Amino acid sequence: MKTLGLIGGMSWESTAIYYRLLNEIVRERLGGLHSAKLLVWSFDFAEIAERQHHGDWDGAGKLLADAARKLQAGGAEGLLLCTNTMHKLADQVQAAAPIPLIHIADATAAAIQHAGLRRPALLATRFTMEQDFYKGRLADKFGLQPVVPDAPGRDMVHRVIYDELCQGIVTEASKAAYVAEAERLRREEAADSIIMGCTEITMLIGQPDFDIPVFDTTRIHAEAAADFALG
Repeated sequence: MKTLGLIGGMSWESTAIYYRLLNEIVRERLGGLHSAKLLVWSFDFAEIAERQHHGDWDGAGKLLADAARKLQAGGAEGLLLCTNTMHKLADQVQAAAPIPLIHIADATAAAIQHAGLRRPALLATRFTMEQDFYKGRLADKFGLQPVVPDAPGRDMVHRVIYDELCQGIVTEASKAAYVAEAERLRREEAADSIIMGCTEITMLIGQPDFDIPVFDTTRIHAEAAADFALG
């Protein structure tokens, strides 16, 4: 079994989910007392979020690259960025530590392709919904046609992530708002599926809330990482 290096703390709420999922998946596959071999670098998310919201992606990239180098030096044989948004800096992280980086967008797009779908509704941070590093990768590399909420919808989805989910707050009102926004995208934009494109969104909604396929990026990423570690 290979050792995985997790670049987490963005937020720790979802990093804790990664830790649980990876250990559960390895136990399910190998049985008995088996668990995942993991190294975890967990940021103080306030330091990252401040750089995100001030557009200091270069500064954030330097922090992530340093974490990647330290994880590799500690024995990591593969890397996970435990966040969708910070895959904006995936190339910088990969350059800093030349070991395999399991890319969350690639794993998610492969799952959508396998399901025969093409037009997912993308619910994520404003950075992920508005910038091209994620949507463009889905389109250019996998031929998908992601759709995103309108400006008020993007504001709502983003606010819930930072003001609630990243702080461990889960409310029925926000769940209802997310479900309504996804249904609007299905109705008005012909979305055929939903990408939970922020690793905290799995705390709020899931497949039981919809009658179209839902792609949980946190679980999909963990499954892909387990494939790598055990392959």
